[in-house]
Amino acid sequence: MPFCIVGRNIRQSTFVMKIQVQKQIALKRYTGDFEFQFEPPEGACLVPLCRIEGAVNVSGNYEIYDDDSVGVNFTVEYIICGQCSYCLNDARQTVKQDFEVLFVTEDDEDNYTYDGRVIDLTTAVTDAILFSQPNLILCKEDCSGIDVNNN
Repeated sequence: MPFCIVGRNIRQSTFVMKIQVQKQIALKRYTGDFEFQFEPPEGACLVPLCRIEGAVNVSGNYEIYDDDSVGVNFTVEYIICGQCSYCLNDARQTVKQDFEVLFVTEDDEDNYTYDGRVIDLTTAVTDAILFSQPNLILCKEDCSGIDVNNN
């Protein structure tokens, strides 16, 4: 179940992953940590014949800068399972990837935008899941594929 991030405090929620920037500035808290689990959207796995198993673990930190931009560093970790891309046997692979993103208040086409008050991490986390996926998964590191000579 996802969490709502409020500074260093983490509280359970059903749909949101947000950093309350305006509140943190008022409290003079310019950095914070977070950790939550995210249920990826249906069809989020791009690897053929595979799926993301369970929730995606997300952990990271943020820093609010003087210009109200917010740097967010986070790690996504999850399991892809399905059929081996070479031999079609069962396969399972853990994916863990680090990301650095910047949220700004004015659209500059290179960064994520937010309204100056609250950052919703959903889009950044979903993008991270998509970008972190391998092109294929293997049942074992040295899989040689389907044995066509095996009768």
